[in-house]
Amino acid sequence: MDGLKAGVSHREDYVHTGEYGRVWGRREMNYSVLMSVYAKDNPEYLVTAIESMLNQTIKPEQFVIVQDGAVGKELEKVLMDYQMNFPTVFTLVKLKENGGLANALNRGLQACRNELVARMDADDISLPQRCEKELEKFRENDKLVICGCNIDEFYKTPENVRTSRVVPSDYKSILKFMRLRQPFNHATVIYKKSKVLEAGGYLLLRRKEDFDLFSRMLMNGDYAVNIDESFYLCRANEENYARRKSLVNFKSAIYVYKRHLKRKGCNGAEFFYLVLGELFFLLFPNGCVKYVSDHFLRKRVANE
Repeated sequence: MDGLKAGVSHREDYVHTGEYGRVWGRREMNYSVLMSVYAKDNPEYLVTAIESMLNQTIKPEQFVIVQDGAVGKELEKVLMDYQMNFPTVFTLVKLKENGGLANALNRGLQACRNELVARMDADDISLPQRCEKELEKFRENDKLVICGCNIDEFYKTPENVRTSRVVPSDYKSILKFMRLRQPFNHATVIYKKSKVLEAGGYLLLRRKEDFDLFSRMLMNGDYAVNIDESFYLCRANEENYARRKSLVNFKSAIYVYKRHLKRKGCNGAEFFYLVLGELFFLLFPNGCVKYVSDHFLRKRVANE
């Protein structure tokens, strides 16, 4: 694959310059990337995702990829080639069986050797300055635990951005937003490993495992911000809505909202609103769900 061949060329940067992390004054901001890969991931998209992290203006000191069960020869070759060409950077965690995203992230988190961990999905793209901008926030404030950014959602090609998911940037707005919606774009965040473990890590859920984790962390008093810019490109398609339409996923979401209510993350009326929202996504046709999501839960982007 062309992307993988290009990726191998980055090896010289790591070997000769030793630029695993940039030094900010007297302080080194090393970080690990955490990604999960499973059988249905697209090998070409995976290469693009990995390359986008290797091309960060501040390079990761470690790249942890969890192979969540058997993935097939093509995906496995991509993973093995990167591990072979970047032996000191890539850590491959192989799980015998697919246990879901939450389980994979918990296992991968244990393998991260840095306190700062950058999430990344296997089919998206991080813009080159994403991690530098987020690391800058950690440099500015020692109390910061979670930092993310907005995302641009595209169809087919990265140039075809249709919608953006804009999240609140300041701490108070994040707390308020969390009562009814996820205030972080999960795959964009850098967080502190110790604080995630202190909160109990990800619950083994089918859906909303990130909502549950961040609800616990915020209710524990962990400080968080988002950057009010988009440094992340996410692939959007009809399957994103279809995945939500199952009774198992619905039950998982309701379980998370009950826990959210119990820890006083929301009140009774807000809990009822959350349940109605899940019923809407479960029962209404994909076209209707997409319209509501794109026009009311996202920011429309005009394409010239």
